[in-house]
Amino acid sequence: MTDYFAPTVQKGHEWVNEVAAALGTDDRHRAYLAMKASLLALRDRLPVNEAAQLADQLPMILRGMFFEGWNPSRVPIKDRHLDEFLEHVADRFPGEPDLEQARRFAEATYRVLASRISPGELNDVLSVLPGELRPLLSAGT
Repeated sequence: MTDYFAPTVQKGHEWVNEVAAALGTDDRHRAYLAMKASLLALRDRLPVNEAAQLADQLPMILRGMFFEGWNPSRVPIKDRHLDEFLEHVADRFPGEPDLEQARRFAEATYRVLASRISPGELNDVLSVLPGELRPLLSAGT
């Protein structure tokens, strides 16, 4: 019997492993939660069309996580300042880490994201973000 989902599960593991490495941890569950918190905060900051285009470049298993609980009528959130955005990352992580930890989560996740999506899509995402948020995504490029 063919396991049709094995390739996307494997790609999901690769992303989690890369985020764990960027965070300097062996705790893959923590890395997954950091990645999820960071991706969902980004998703909610993007216009609907841009969020959908970004999701199209995620492995299918991560795409499902990306859209989990999404309400397109409530986006984009208009965070203008970095601390506001990082509060959204922290709010989505169990235990609500401080903003410095949330920044580490976001930077690690977005470094992996930037290495895995097309340069054109990265530019599209950067173009819709306020200036204070752009360095989070462009730090790893």
